[in-house]
Amino acid sequence: MSKQSFRDLKNEIELKNAEIDELSMELQDKTEQINKLKLYSTKLKYENKNLEDKLDTKIDYDKARMNELDDLSEKLKEKDLIIEDKQDQVKYLRSLIDDYKEQVRSNTENLEVQLRKISKTYEKLLEQKDMIIEKQDEQISNLIKSNEEIIKSNKTNVISLKLQNEKYQDIIDELTKTN
Repeated sequence: MSKQSFRDLKNEIELKNAEIDELSMELQDKTEQINKLKLYSTKLKYENKNLEDKLDTKIDYDKARMNELDDLSEKLKEKDLIIEDKQDQVKYLRSLIDDYKEQVRSNTENLEVQLRKISKTYEKLLEQKDMIIEKQDEQISNLIKSNEEIIKSNKTNVISLKLQNEKYQDIIDELTKTN
């Protein structure tokens, strides 16, 4: 080997060494970039894990809220059913009250009609009583008159009988004297 070739080789080795140094620097840069990217990746993984945990927590919270909302929805449905039942009861009671009011109104009307009938009947009975009293008064008056006439007639008869008795007494006396 000649000197020239040795130099060329040496130059070439230096060139190769320079290339190696350059490639080593590039490799070191790449390694640093890889390390930075690894750190960034780790940071992103950590943030991702935190976000996943937050998301899981949020999902669990949302599930719990959904369950609460479902429970509340069920309770609302139950309350709605209770309210509907109470409304039906109120409607039923109102219909009973309306029926009762109608019965009371009907009974009141019937009682008023009966009261009018009773009042008319009572008036007729009072009229009959008055008529009976008048007839009785008239009969009593007639009986008193009849009694007075009988008394007068009796007095007259008694007087007539006394007179006749006296007359007969006189006749008896005369006959007894003459005998």
